[in-house]
Amino acid sequence: MIELPSGPYTLQSSGGYRPGPAPTSRKLFAAAHVVADPLGDNTPGSPAAVDWDATLAYRYHLWSHGFGIAEAMDTAQRGMGLDWAATQELIRRTGSAAAGPFACGAGTDQLAPGPHTVDDVIAAYLEQIAVIEETGGQVILMASRALAAAAAGPEDYHRVYGHLLSQTSQPVILHWLGPMFDPALAGYWGSADLDVATDVFLEIIKSNSSSVDGVKISLLDAGREIAMRRKLPAGVRCYTGDDFHYPELIQGDSEGYSDALLGIFDAIAPAAAAAVRALDTGDVATYNSILAPTVALSRHIFGTPTYYYKTGIVFLAWLAGHQSHFRMVGGLESARSVPHLVSLFTLADAAGLLPDPDLAVARMRAFLEVST
Repeated sequence: MIELPSGPYTLQSSGGYRPGPAPTSRKLFAAAHVVADPLGDNTPGSPAAVDWDATLAYRYHLWSHGFGIAEAMDTAQRGMGLDWAATQELIRRTGSAAAGPFACGAGTDQLAPGPHTVDDVIAAYLEQIAVIEETGGQVILMASRALAAAAAGPEDYHRVYGHLLSQTSQPVILHWLGPMFDPALAGYWGSADLDVATDVFLEIIKSNSSSVDGVKISLLDAGREIAMRRKLPAGVRCYTGDDFHYPELIQGDSEGYSDALLGIFDAIAPAAAAAVRALDTGDVATYNSILAPTVALSRHIFGTPTYYYKTGIVFLAWLAGHQSHFRMVGGLESARSVPHLVSLFTLADAAGLLPDPDLAVARMRAFLEVST
C-alpha cells in the first residue's frame, strides 16, 4: 500500500509477463528511449550525456520480448535533447550489440539552426543514411524539420525522397510524424490539408515502391491510417504509429492489418508481445483483454502536449526497475506534472506493467517525498 495524493492505494497486479519468442503474425518494432547519465550535464541545450550500458540493457529487454528495435527515433529524444554526435554513437552501439532486428532513424538534425536549401537537406539525409547502413541497420527516413521549412511545395518532397530512395541499399521505412508530435512538421508533404498531403505521400510511395519496405504513420487518426493502408502498393507494409488506436489497427479487418512501430511499445513491451502472440494463434479475446488496459495508459502518456510523452516513458522504465534513476537528457524529467506521473503509476499497475510491486512502491514513495 502507498499513500498517494488522492488517498491510500494498493497495487492490483504483480506484472506477470515474461520474455518469449517473437510474434509471427505481425512485424513489431519498439521505438526505444535512451537512459541518461544521472551524473552527466544534461541541462537543456547541453550535448547529451548517455548511460550507454543502461541504454543497451533496455534494448536487450525489448529484444527478449521479440521486438525489433526502432533506434534513434523521437522516443530517443531526437530533436529534444539527443544531438547528432550522441545519435551516431547510439546507432553504432546498437548495431554492434544487436541481438535482434533493428532499424534506425535518418534525419537532418545535424544541420545548424536557420534556413537551409533542399540540397542541404538531401546531403544531411545521405550523411545519416551512410552511418546507419555501415551498421547493417535498416533505414527509417524520418520527417525533417529542415525540409518542412525549405520545401516550396510537393515537388520538393518528390525530389528529396526520390533521390534518397534511389541511393539506399535496401528498402526503407518512410515516417510521417504529425505536428502533435512535432509542431515544426506542420504542412509536411507540401500541404496543411491532410487529404492533399496524403495524396502526395502515396504518390511518392507508388513511384518508389521497390525501395519502400513500409510506412510508419503517426497522425493519431485511425480512420485515415486505414484508408491509406488500403491504398498502399502490394508488398508495402503499414506500420502503425498510432499510440491511441493500436489494438484495432494491429488486429485489422477483412481487408488487412497494420504492423507496428510504436513509442508506447517501449513501455508496454511485455504485455504487447504476449497479446500479439495470442493473436498469432487466433485468440482475439486474449489479445484484446491484454491490450485493453494498456490503451488508457498510452493515452495518458501521450496526452497533450504529446511531444512530452518521453517523460512518461522514462518514468515507467524507472518504476519497472529497468534503470536506476528518473533523469533525462535535456532535463525533460521536468516536462510532466506530479499528478500526471501519479496517474501513470496507477495506470501502469492496472496494465500489469510493474514487475516488482515492492520496488515500484518504494520508488513512487521516494518520488512523492521529494516532490510534495
